[in-house]
Amino acid sequence: MRDKWLAAILLSLPLAVALVGICTLAWPGPLQVHALPWLLMFFPVWIGCMCLPFVFASGLRAWLWMGGATLLAFAVLQALKAAGGAAVTS
Repeated sequence: MRDKWLAAILLSLPLAVALVGICTLAWPGPLQVHALPWLLMFFPVWIGCMCLPFVFASGLRAWLWMGGATLLAFAVLQALKAAGGAAVTS
């Protein structure tokens, strides 16, 4: 159980940051319009990510799935930024 708590504490915040960043950059329209609503959605996403490790049968699986999801989410976020998804226009 301690492994699941550690996975929830250490991996949920980066995963939530990456997921909200992906949603913000991938949402159509100007970034200035929809950035604030997605930032307000950060806390519920973070709580959902904190609950995710307790779904798995073991702490090792929680670490592997949460770590893999975090790495994948940051890879997708970097790909969106490289593709020009982070351009703010006025």
